[in-house]
Amino acid sequence: MIRLPAMCLLVAVLPVSAAVGAQAFPVKPIRIIVPFPPGDTVDTMSRLIAPRLAERLGQPVLVDNRSGAAGQLGLELAARAAPDGYTLVIGQGGSLSIQPHTYKRLPYDPFRDFTPVALAARNFLALAVSSASPLRSVQDLLAYAKSHPGKLTLASNGEGGSPHISIERMRTAAGISYLHVPYKGSAQIITEIVGGRVDGTILGIGPLAPMVAQGRLRLLAVTSPARAALYPDVPALAETLPGFDSRGWFGYLGPAGLPASRVDLLNAEINRALNGPEVREKLESVGLAVMNESPQVFARSMREEYETIGKVIRAIGLQPQ
Repeated sequence: MIRLPAMCLLVAVLPVSAAVGAQAFPVKPIRIIVPFPPGDTVDTMSRLIAPRLAERLGQPVLVDNRSGAAGQLGLELAARAAPDGYTLVIGQGGSLSIQPHTYKRLPYDPFRDFTPVALAARNFLALAVSSASPLRSVQDLLAYAKSHPGKLTLASNGEGGSPHISIERMRTAAGISYLHVPYKGSAQIITEIVGGRVDGTILGIGPLAPMVAQGRLRLLAVTSPARAALYPDVPALAETLPGFDSRGWFGYLGPAGLPASRVDLLNAEINRALNGPEVREKLESVGLAVMNESPQVFARSMREEYETIGKVIRAIGLQPQ
């Protein structure tokens, strides 16, 4: 009988992922898939941190835009990549918390097919009305909605999107009714509000900011649990509706099975890059709050947001398409 040395036996039964994790890393370029076009928020973020990651890791970090199918194309590509740490993807709440509830079929499972690496940032949305509106506060808006059931008109960029979900969260928390007015995009929503044809909206701060600066829109509240640094005089909805929190999130993920040692290294370096003064300042200037969390916290946050969104979507009776 041939007896192999114990070390040989150990190597023979090592899981593939453990063997990969034990190798030197990185020894070749890392790719960050961005499932949206150049210029999008997640593209800007990834291009800001890529050179800083490259400097720290000693290998090029390439940003690869793969837009299409509301982010699904790039996410599917990442899910099918080798779990070796050389392919990452930036995901966000719309694709990984909302779409699993609003699509009958997705080319990926948000939990089975990905390894959470780093929760990069959260953003806030804002409740806005025309500057000419008689509704000058959250209290005014809610009082009007309660005294005129179904008369308050609030616009969003479509059923099941993040703004619509935020409006529904507000409706549920406040016990009001309203008329939902869906549009194809933010520009049309803002035009209709400024023109007095729609009472208000909840939208990301990006498209609202120029009209706020021009004095044509009024922000009544932000959807983060505390006031936003960009608008310290604008109250949080939580000040009127305790516990209210309806924010988006952006985070870096790898394919399922990514070795823990590589997850931890990438988490540390992505957090370091995001917290660099220039990067943080740039991201905060467009309404993002930089996060600095472990992969485990990111995984829990994904699961909690997914479950919360599911409850909202079931409550409003939105059927998967």
